[in-house]
Amino acid sequence: MVAADDADSGLRLAELVAAFSLATDLGLGQPMEHVLRSWLIAGRLADRVDLDDDVRTSLFYVMTLAWVGCVADTPEVGHWFGDDIAFRRDSYAVDRAAFPMLGLSLRHIGVGKPPLSRVRLATNFVVTGGRAVEHGLMAHCVTTTQMAERLGLGGRVCDPLRQVFTRWDGKGVPDGIGGEQIAVLARLFHLADTVEVHHRMNGPDAAVGVARARRGTHFDPVLVDAFTAAADDVLAGLDAVSDWGALIESEPGLDRTLTERELDEALAAVADFTDLRSPSRSGHSRGVAALAAKAGDLLGLPPDEVGNVRRAALVHDVGMHGVPATILEKPGPLTATEYERMRMYAYYTERMLARPRALARIGSVAALATERLDGSGYHRGLSGGAIPLSGRILAAADAFHAMTESRPYRPALSTKEATGRLRAAVRSGQFAADAVDAVLVAAGQQRGRRPGGPAGLTPREVEVLTRLARGASTRQVAQALGITPRTAGTHIERIYAKIGASTRSTATLFAMQHGLLDSLEPLDLSGELRTT
Repeated sequence: MVAADDADSGLRLAELVAAFSLATDLGLGQPMEHVLRSWLIAGRLADRVDLDDDVRTSLFYVMTLAWVGCVADTPEVGHWFGDDIAFRRDSYAVDRAAFPMLGLSLRHIGVGKPPLSRVRLATNFVVTGGRAVEHGLMAHCVTTTQMAERLGLGGRVCDPLRQVFTRWDGKGVPDGIGGEQIAVLARLFHLADTVEVHHRMNGPDAAVGVARARRGTHFDPVLVDAFTAAADDVLAGLDAVSDWGALIESEPGLDRTLTERELDEALAAVADFTDLRSPSRSGHSRGVAALAAKAGDLLGLPPDEVGNVRRAALVHDVGMHGVPATILEKPGPLTATEYERMRMYAYYTERMLARPRALARIGSVAALATERLDGSGYHRGLSGGAIPLSGRILAAADAFHAMTESRPYRPALSTKEATGRLRAAVRSGQFAADAVDAVLVAAGQQRGRRPGGPAGLTPREVEVLTRLARGASTRQVAQALGITPRTAGTHIERIYAKIGASTRSTATLFAMQHGLLDSLEPLDLSGELRTT
């Protein structure tokens, strides 16, 4: 018998990495699927220079992970250049050599700061030769490699990832590494990543032009020649990457699926890298995941749904890759424009995790972290019964944990202060009382009886009610829960008494109003979970 942790999760590693690459796109100031389009270009170039087929698997991971380390240098880039996303976006317009890069840096340095501060930063930058930024680039490479290692990828991926900022002429980082010393997969990344942007912005001629202009300096001359000789074919039909699931499925080397344990470990890695974008958020996602899982268990969610809430909490902030450091680290109130940009992160989270199906189930809950029962949340402005119990738990866990962490605009609240604010938010209708109670118990802020579901329902009664509301008969409830029909009938009688219901329809309305029905998949007539 296969242990639960060793069971197949139904999710390919490549699919998870592809979804995470959408966050990387936003951090680069590019539209989603930039990285995947670059992979398509690199793969076509690999075919034209006769690289071995077994290299294609490593190429995918190099292309999709190369920019992951941006999160590591976000605080440093933000310190020097303000909006880190705008700086990375504009860097595609210049050759990242000494003088062009210096000009770009001086144009961006200290953006958003007072003039005197900008002058001081610029002077320091010139005097030190930008060594602080160079150190940031090295940290980027180290961090990217760590991500690959945590995903179980070997040297054929990790070694090229250490060379993201090298140049063919040896004038990159690390200094002096160039030419054939650079792994061919890194050289493919350098060219494909750049030409994708220029092609998308200004067409094929611009892509060919930038490749030729940087031939022998930034780019491998052999790869440039192969590209320019077949640019029309290499750049044709890049929109096909929108169906990246099918493209991944067509690559035999990308068929590795994750076990349940491996999926948990991979999502934890994504959580850690997401939290790196803001020093004050370090460990936030793991903390929220622990709280949400404990609270879900206390409220009687089925084990499978408890696991889903925990996973959703790990990735609920992944959309913050699209929010610049100038907003995340702002010490004062946000402007209306900044606040709107901040609110977008929940939308980005939902978009990034929308596919494949195994990930979408996690993403559908993750995107609810900022919704509120009274409709005042975002990004959808859901309210009441439209927010399932799992979403209510995640929202409460996220809010409580964030309150107890310091932020640039306020110190951390004490647990007593956070508890008071969360309970006040319950009274104002923003949070569900049962979810908040469970989160506080999970956080150790309250002792006493085990909290139940709405109207004092026990965890078992919550299970029975959700199945009953889904259309299961008493016999089917008994069969699914491994109890006798008589016991199931007794549970139903007690449920009706507690919630003041007399019919299945009124019980179903109660379940909907309290967000219970999205904690289970729809049931078929045999009482088994639907799979389609």
